[in-house]
Amino acid sequence: MSAARRSPRSEERKRDPERTRERILEAALVEFGEHGYAGSRISAIASRAGVNQQLISYYFNGKEGLYRELSARWQVMSAALNQPDMPIYEVVGNFLQASVDHRQWARLLAWQGLSGNDSDDDAETGAYFHAIVEDLRRRQLNGELAEDLDPGYVLLMLFAAAFAPTAIPQIVRRITGKPADSPEFLSAYAEQLRRIVAYLAGDSKAD
Repeated sequence: MSAARRSPRSEERKRDPERTRERILEAALVEFGEHGYAGSRISAIASRAGVNQQLISYYFNGKEGLYRELSARWQVMSAALNQPDMPIYEVVGNFLQASVDHRQWARLLAWQGLSGNDSDDDAETGAYFHAIVEDLRRRQLNGELAEDLDPGYVLLMLFAAAFAPTAIPQIVRRITGKPADSPEFLSAYAEQLRRIVAYLAGDSKAD
């Protein structure tokens, strides 16, 4: 039988709780990004955040709660990268830059797949991706995608393209001769993605 969870002392709870929560979430993001969900430890997250381990249980009800909170934050952050009035190439460029600026988020998503973790496999996450596919379908009706393309598969391809510099930086370097996080590569890659997206709309002239 596990020991009863001790609530943090009152003085611990009074020390700027919002900032404490943010420190814990930032530490969890780094830990999950480096070790994946299964390999991460609450004690390591607490150490990174400089807090008592019981505070993580108090604020987030353990590791799974932390993971769900981070997944929800990624959805909120990524929603801002895809505005209805943006052309598709700009949306892809936004996700490309986000994967570089917020490398730990990208690593966390990669770990989800590599570890087979289903902690965020819920209705809310499914609705999030469904909404993105529907947005692409709307764009297709508006002429941004060729009629014979499947929006779901296009989303998968663009998602993978945006995260390639973070997920497989060694392949990027070997193919292009440039570091995946270098401004030279990112500028050239963003331009090539813009041209590819133009072709997806059936535009044979991507200039």
